[in-house]
Amino acid sequence: MNDPDLLLEDAARARGYLRIAGVDEVGRGPLAGPVTAAAVILDPDNLPVGLNDSKKLSAKRRALAEAEIQTRAVWAVAHASVEEIDQLNILRASHLAMQRAVEALDPPPDFLLVDGNLIPRDLAIPAEAVIKGDGKSLSIAAASILAKECRDRIMVDLAQQFPGYGWEKNAGYPSKQHREALVKLGVTPHHRRSFKPVHNILYQE
Repeated sequence: MNDPDLLLEDAARARGYLRIAGVDEVGRGPLAGPVTAAAVILDPDNLPVGLNDSKKLSAKRRALAEAEIQTRAVWAVAHASVEEIDQLNILRASHLAMQRAVEALDPPPDFLLVDGNLIPRDLAIPAEAVIKGDGKSLSIAAASILAKECRDRIMVDLAQQFPGYGWEKNAGYPSKQHREALVKLGVTPHHRRSFKPVHNILYQE
């Protein structure tokens, strides 16, 4: 597996686009917390150091890369809340977070590289879906780093308000500790009620 590069961005530039944003989200699988998306426009002449798929980077390297991206790129991070996840479903909510991140970019992008196999339907900008994009496109890799770092911090903060679920370590994913705490401590306001393990506890009768 090669590291991500700028081939997709270069191809879009060759078609006349100028500001190409990579878009990615994190937090579809957790039982608690928001879903978070980021959008990043890289300057090919001033690339952040240390970019890679966020899943391949250690926590220390991710933090360093985050600082590099925030200094050298145009970027935005946005969320969809637990209420929106339960109301819309996780796919639509993750697309809403992506849309919000894209809309927050200034200057706005004129082309998007979106991680995954679906393009959010309310985007008014030409876009290309890129499966496993965080391992292919440097712009998507940068977005994956910002989204993960931001969401992890949110979950650490929430863990201090609701101790026992291990959110500072599991980021709300259904780890053994989290599942056991759900049974023992119950459901918090930050749990996704539409997700089966949470729903089942709420409606045990």
